[in-house]
Amino acid sequence: MIQVNGLTKSFEGFPALDGVDMHVKKGAIYGLVGPNGAGKSTLIRHITGVYRPDAGEVRIEGEPVFENRTIKAKMAYIPDELFYFMQADTMEMKRFYQGIYPSFDEKLFYRMQEFFPNINVKRTIRRLSKGMQKQVAFWLAICCKPELMILDEPVDGLDPVMRRQIWSIILAEVAEQQMTVLVSSHNLRELEDVCDHVGIMHHGKLIVERSLSDLQGSVTKIQVACVSGMPKLSDNFEVLHMSNTGRVYTMIVKGDPNEARAALAESNPTIVDILPLTLEEIFIYEMGGADYEVKDILF
Repeated sequence: MIQVNGLTKSFEGFPALDGVDMHVKKGAIYGLVGPNGAGKSTLIRHITGVYRPDAGEVRIEGEPVFENRTIKAKMAYIPDELFYFMQADTMEMKRFYQGIYPSFDEKLFYRMQEFFPNINVKRTIRRLSKGMQKQVAFWLAICCKPELMILDEPVDGLDPVMRRQIWSIILAEVAEQQMTVLVSSHNLRELEDVCDHVGIMHHGKLIVERSLSDLQGSVTKIQVACVSGMPKLSDNFEVLHMSNTGRVYTMIVKGDPNEARAALAESNPTIVDILPLTLEEIFIYEMGGADYEVKDILF
C-alpha cells in the first residue's frame, strides 16, 4: 500500500529525514513510534503529499503521492492539531467533505450519529471541547470511506470510553473494508493492542520495522533463580541488561527464548520464567543502543 524509498528532507540545513525506507501492507495497522524530533510528523506529511521530498520517493499503490488528487481522494488524515473553518459546524463540514471525497457516505454519517450523542451538530466546531473536536474528525473521516487512514496522536484528549469506541470503529473498518491504517502515537500500550506492524524512528531514520509478533519474539525478559550465582548465556545471545534481587536475576535477552531457556538449564536454576516484553519495554531497549540510557524502572 505505502512504499517509501530513500526519503530525504532537510529544513535550513537540518536533516529531518535521512534516507527513510518504509513499507506498509494493505489492510495493516502500522504503528509509527519514536522520540520527539525523530521525524515522524515530517514523514507523515510526505505520505499525505503535503511536502515534496528533497530526494527519494513516496508511493501509494504504486503511484507517487505528491500532487496526486486521485490518490489523496483515497486517504483520510487526522493530524494532532485539527483545522476547521472558523464558523463551520459539523453539518457544514460534512457538506465540505462531500465536495472533496466522491466516496463520502451520507447514510453512514447519519447512522454513526448515535455513536457521538454529545456532539451538537449545529454548534460551531471551534466552540466544542478538544475531545469533541477529535470525535467530529473521526466521524467525518470514517464516512469518507478511505482506503488509507493516517492518524497523528489520534485519541489524545478523548476519555477512555470514547477511545475504546473509536478504536472499535476503526478495527471494524479494517476487518470489513481492508482499510489500511498508519498511526503515530506516544501511547505505546494502546498501540500494542491494535497494531500488527511497528516502525521505530530515530534521528530521521527508521531503525526498526517488523511485525509486532516478531518484535516481541526476538527480545525477551527472563527471570532466573540460581543458587550457584549469576547465570551465563553463550555468545549466541545478546544480553541487553541484567539486574538481580538476591538470587533472582532478571535478564533482557535478544534471541530465541526457548533456546535461551535450554541454555540456562545447564546452570541448574531453581526457576526460569520467560516473560514477553511490552511494546513500551521493547522501545526503551531498542533505543538503548541509540543514545538512550536504559533505566532500571522496568524491573
